[in-house]
Amino acid sequence: MADGKASAQVGTVEEGGMERESGHSACLARPAPEARRRWLVLLVVSGSLLLCGIDLTVLHVAVPSLSRELEPGPAQLLWIVDVYSLTLAALLVTCGTLGDRIGRRRMVLSGFLTFGLASAAAAFATSTGQLIAARAALGAGAAMIMASTVAIIRVAFPDDRERALALGIWTSAHSIGATIGPLLGGLVTQKWGWGAVFLINVPVIVVLLAVGARVIPESRNPVPRRWDVASVVLSVTGLAGVVYALQQAGENAGADGVILAIGVGGGVLLHLFVRRQKRIAEPLLDFALFRERSFSTATLCVIGCFGSYVALLFFLTQWLQQVGAYPPLRAGLALMPLAGANALGAVTAPWAANRWGNRWALTGALSMFALACAALALVGDTAHYGALLPPLLAAGYGAGIVMTLGADSLMSAAHPERSGEAAAIQETSFELGAGLGVALLGTVLTAVYRTDLPAVPGLAADQRAAVQTSFASAEDLMAHLPPHTAGAVRHAAQQAYDRGFTAVSMCAAAGLALTAVLAATLLRPRTAAPRAADD
Repeated sequence: MADGKASAQVGTVEEGGMERESGHSACLARPAPEARRRWLVLLVVSGSLLLCGIDLTVLHVAVPSLSRELEPGPAQLLWIVDVYSLTLAALLVTCGTLGDRIGRRRMVLSGFLTFGLASAAAAFATSTGQLIAARAALGAGAAMIMASTVAIIRVAFPDDRERALALGIWTSAHSIGATIGPLLGGLVTQKWGWGAVFLINVPVIVVLLAVGARVIPESRNPVPRRWDVASVVLSVTGLAGVVYALQQAGENAGADGVILAIGVGGGVLLHLFVRRQKRIAEPLLDFALFRERSFSTATLCVIGCFGSYVALLFFLTQWLQQVGAYPPLRAGLALMPLAGANALGAVTAPWAANRWGNRWALTGALSMFALACAALALVGDTAHYGALLPPLLAAGYGAGIVMTLGADSLMSAAHPERSGEAAAIQETSFELGAGLGVALLGTVLTAVYRTDLPAVPGLAADQRAAVQTSFASAEDLMAHLPPHTAGAVRHAAQQAYDRGFTAVSMCAAAGLALTAVLAATLLRPRTAAPRAADD
């Protein structure tokens, strides 16, 4: 699912990571390791990126069983899923700057240790708060890992052809991890329980840490960029405030004064963050790049598409299990055509761009994704998987093209001397899109579930409130009700959740259609203006 991200990073992140160091000679690094050792370096960093990709999607299938055990509220459940990608997005650039300063080997090894400890903490979490904190730590560990691995590969592979092969292997690792995440999560959850989806990380991290400490070469920037703590605080707290307000508004089917104040406060902090980036000499993110219309439009395409895709993966797994009564493994298998089509879309994206150009290939792929989401809303039925297959394939294929070409358009819109900043924004856009997609569409689903829940005769007021809280709460209540009433509660909850999924699919379709219009209108080639002048 990160195929587009990967393909664009092969030629750009590496370049950007080194550009800040004023040339290759300025990079303080050990001599390139011998052949066997540098391929071990690649194995270590690719293995870590595989785990980062797995953790983006592995929890999706485990959510129903997790919900029955920890009983999180709807907003808490969204935080469990969201906080990983939101923390990763918020800390990517910061960790990259710190890696330049303290050494990328040290940063990556610290990321391995953080990721392993957080995985163990998540596996044995006994409360919702503990799991949310552990998932946030997982996101921080992933940011520490992802921020420096390309620069490490650049040091380990000085030969251009070997480096190109190494980067290709590295970039595919995240995509493979995200693709197999739901299947692995379903298999592990069904056999050992939801905690095992995190526990499987620990032995792998132990091996990566032991081998990485021996083979990864150190490198750092002799003139590192300034680490602006105020910018980090403003961005993290502002984003957290806005997302919290959105999720609480969905859980309460509206916003009270406190929720509104938190949301407005978060927005103000983000505004101050943007203003600060425009004023300081070495900004955390250079917003001057967004003055280029093609760059800002491509960024919106990446955020909108990746956010919709990750949200679709997440809510599809819940819909199949809760409405269709799929066991976890079957739900994971049901998503494989979507993931496979996504990989195919990424592979064939260059062909589409050569045939129709980036602008129209992007517009067509976004439109295909939008129509697929609309089809899921209109004809989707968990009882007839065959009817789900065509829109799933179309959604995955369209999303794969958009992720690849959107990232390519984003990088192409930036001037070569600013590719480092553009690459940082590109990485952040993917992770931010993942977090915001689940947050926004999850708020819609929660609100629709609570407002459209049919009345069930014979329930007391507290029982009705429990059913309205979440599908998992309704399931817990069923165990204490007479069979006939329990059946009525299940039917009502399934009906409400089905309507919520329909609303989510339609909202995603509308957002993607709007993004397609923007792509068609604004992603004009740079040569368009001179030609118009000549006419």
